[in-house]
Amino acid sequence: MSVKDQKVVVVESLLAAISDIMSSVASVEIEHQTFMELGCYLHRISPVIMELRTIKNGSPSALQILQSLSAKVKLANNLVEKCSTGAKSIRDDDLKFITEELEEVIRKLGQDLSTIPLSIFQNKKYAEITVQSLSREMKNVCFHINGTGNCITDEHKLENSSIEQLVKRKEADLVPSSDEKNILHSTWSGYEPRLGDFLDAWKYASGSIDTLSQIAEYSEPLYDTFFCPITKRIMDDPVTIESGITFERKAIAEWFGRFKDVSETITCPATGTKLQSRVLNSNIAIRTIIAEWKRRNEVKRIKVALNVLLLDKSEAMVLDAIRDLNILSQKRRYNREEMHILGITKLLTSFLEHKNMMVRTEALKLLRLLVKDQEGKVIVANTNALERTTEMLSSNNASERHESIAFLLELSETETLLENIGSTAGCILTLIIMKYNESAGSLAAERAEIILKNLEKYPRNIKSMAENGYLEPLLDHLVSGTEEVQIQMASYLSELILEHDMKTYVAEKAAKVLIKMVTNTHTIITHRAAFGALVQISSHPLNNQMLVNAGIIPILMEEMFACGVHDTYIDFKEQAATILANIAKSTIDLETIQVDKHGHTITSHYSIYNIARMLKCSKSDKLNINLIKILLYMAKIPKHIATVVSVIKETEVSYTLIEELNSPVEVLVVAAAKLLTALSSHIGHTIAEGLCKTQGQPEGLIKSYDIDQITKKHAISVNLIAKLPHKNLTLNLSLLRQGTVPAIISRMQGILRGESRTTRYTRCYLEGLVGVLVRLTATLFDQEILQMARGQNLTSVFTELLVRTAGSDEVQRLAAAGLENLSSQSVHLSRPPEVRNPSRRRFLSKSFSSSSQEAKKSQRVQLCPVHKGACSSSTTFCLLESGAVERLLSCLEQKNPEVVEAALSAVSTLLDERVDVEESVRVLGEGDALSFVLGALREHREEGVRQKCFLVIERFLMGGGDGIVGEISNDRMVCAALVTAVHKGSGSSKKMAENILRIARIGTTQPMHETKEISPFQGDKKTTVNDDDSYDDT
Repeated sequence: MSVKDQKVVVVESLLAAISDIMSSVASVEIEHQTFMELGCYLHRISPVIMELRTIKNGSPSALQILQSLSAKVKLANNLVEKCSTGAKSIRDDDLKFITEELEEVIRKLGQDLSTIPLSIFQNKKYAEITVQSLSREMKNVCFHINGTGNCITDEHKLENSSIEQLVKRKEADLVPSSDEKNILHSTWSGYEPRLGDFLDAWKYASGSIDTLSQIAEYSEPLYDTFFCPITKRIMDDPVTIESGITFERKAIAEWFGRFKDVSETITCPATGTKLQSRVLNSNIAIRTIIAEWKRRNEVKRIKVALNVLLLDKSEAMVLDAIRDLNILSQKRRYNREEMHILGITKLLTSFLEHKNMMVRTEALKLLRLLVKDQEGKVIVANTNALERTTEMLSSNNASERHESIAFLLELSETETLLENIGSTAGCILTLIIMKYNESAGSLAAERAEIILKNLEKYPRNIKSMAENGYLEPLLDHLVSGTEEVQIQMASYLSELILEHDMKTYVAEKAAKVLIKMVTNTHTIITHRAAFGALVQISSHPLNNQMLVNAGIIPILMEEMFACGVHDTYIDFKEQAATILANIAKSTIDLETIQVDKHGHTITSHYSIYNIARMLKCSKSDKLNINLIKILLYMAKIPKHIATVVSVIKETEVSYTLIEELNSPVEVLVVAAAKLLTALSSHIGHTIAEGLCKTQGQPEGLIKSYDIDQITKKHAISVNLIAKLPHKNLTLNLSLLRQGTVPAIISRMQGILRGESRTTRYTRCYLEGLVGVLVRLTATLFDQEILQMARGQNLTSVFTELLVRTAGSDEVQRLAAAGLENLSSQSVHLSRPPEVRNPSRRRFLSKSFSSSSQEAKKSQRVQLCPVHKGACSSSTTFCLLESGAVERLLSCLEQKNPEVVEAALSAVSTLLDERVDVEESVRVLGEGDALSFVLGALREHREEGVRQKCFLVIERFLMGGGDGIVGEISNDRMVCAALVTAVHKGSGSSKKMAENILRIARIGTTQPMHETKEISPFQGDKKTTVNDDDSYDDT
């Protein structure tokens, strides 16, 4: 007999023996589970036997392997027969011996499988890999008697292993070695393999395999006894009838239903024999075998799918695997548990990052089923699935979006995962957007709303929702929640950063509840939470009226001043003061709001006094900041400033405020400096004297700051010094002696040259620095200050600041004021030289060109035509010598009336009665000064500007300016301004306007018969007009 024929005989014998064993194990009652496992192992090697039979080359090694397998199968058959014939009388020792022998048979069968040469499989590479995996499993087999035993295989060890260890173990059993992978790669390169290609060698019948569900029947062999003769399908509830044939219960019941007539003969649908009974007997043995077959078959399908997912060689194969796992997970819970154990659940989360959208979507569908078990939820919680799902919520693909939100909905049903979902970056925000975004679809919006509702069960998620603009859950819990929940929500509310419109919405919904929490409860934590939320609400001015209407003012005053149960907790007073400061800052009329039963209001002397006394005694910086703010806002109201000043004097709080200027807390320094600045016009000298008596002041407000970056503290502090009474000599000398002037000039020059970093406070800071220099020029009568002004050449400093680009309008105004102060001293400082009869020269070029002064130097001393003495920019502060006149006249073209008025005041010092007015008029006339003045008069209607213009025009007319009469009389706008001043101007303006009209002969026609006083600015000097002079109506 040939080798081929021998193989056929051996294979047929083997298959027959396996069939006999399967029939026998079905009838074994003792240790039924053990014998069922034996039968399954034998049937799992049936495909290998069939494959060895199909080998065409007639390999002797294949025959030897088949013969070895046959011998071991026969031994197994003999052992099984012993248990099936006298099972009930077998002793425990014999049963144990038989079981051990069966174990040894299976192990040897596994050893035989491992000896199959690789060449036998030819191109069927995956069959080779699967056989090796089955071999390893059989060599490690272990049967248990009565559900217990001493044998512990790798399978049992897995029960106590971590998920990571399980995955590694399963991968070791299922994943090919590196050599095997190389073989598979060389086979697959060049085309996209489908899943069926892996198992095309596993055939019981003709036809190809291309889905996992088809592979199932070849993974675990089928038997005819599994099929119902009627339906031709595997039975779920097998029952046996009188003929001994087993059917599906439902199918045979329908068959019997056809025989409705009692007299009609009933036949067996399979054999056609007549039946006397319709009794259906459950076939427990077959049902058990089928159930076990299904379980093992599904486990094998799960393992095959896992292997495909691990290899990830083809998107089509991966989709097949995931979809088959989806079907299996819906069949029974056991399959889901098996997937958890094998690590499929964790592995699937990695496919959420797959490049193929369909793979991601199918993976989500399967995960949604797997997380129905608590174990699945725990596994997913420890992966990045939530992050990936959140990203998929924003997908452009509707299917992907819907699957991702359905997955989140399933997870949100479990409270243990609510924290994980809420803490996932962007998840809550995306859900909120989906809830309100109609384009996402009504179903997605509905599910997003349900998820958000579920997430509310974890309080921190409510805060996250509020931070992302969804405030309703927080406010609902605050309004209707328990006391504990209200405290938590109020605490969250106090920590939020809200836009003003959201603060208003919160105030409308929760203000009364928060105030009620303060008044009706006496726990510290409740007060702290409620006050914190009220601080948040009151920070928007529009909300404060609601708080006042809700009765918050008396509560705040009581919390601040009454010695109650919470008096020792300073943070309550701080919060109350913050709210009161916010309310005082708004435009609410607080005068009518009573703070106690005695009728006191918040603006009364009683309330302000208590605030001042608390400020004087408090050691809390935060409390002091808000107490100062309250006083500051009240001081800004004209009708309450007198009360504030009175209380400040009475309590001597000004010294406390001055001490706060040395605080390291910048906000406190700013608040104190602002209040002192507001009070400077009322108690400025007191503040100045207090500064000089305080250690480190006043120079500390200027010199002690690092100005690499100018802050609000720098600007406010230096402006305080600038706003205090300018003629306070004590303060000015203190500033001078502490060396602040060089520092001021240096910082000014640094700002103008762009050396300092520019901030929003730079301009204000520069204005303050200039203001401090101006205040020093108000006390030039002191020799120390005079020498400083000469040494620093303040005339040139202020002249440079007149340039428009040098700073703001306020800087120009201050510079002009400083030049006015300096120029007013020129007449006293200018002294005639010893050389007599100095030659006169024209000063036009000298007055309007700063460079011409250095062009030539005469050996003779030149006299100033205006001051009649030797003048210079640095020693006598002469405006002509410094070239300041031209820049002052340019300032008259400014739109800002304050700048124009200050420039006119400075120019007017050259027309003072103590100087040579005629020479001044001549010099100024050469610079066309009158045209600038008339232009300012036409442009501005402010009283101060017009008064200064009238003064200059009058002095021009007095100084022999007959040539300008026509210019004035022909300018209709100037004439109209003069006439308006005559009828509606103040005393001095009216008188100067009348004099100008008379001199220019454009006034009334009433003759003058007596001497008229021209101007109050002329002192004792009088100017007369001839009796024949007459006036024309304008």
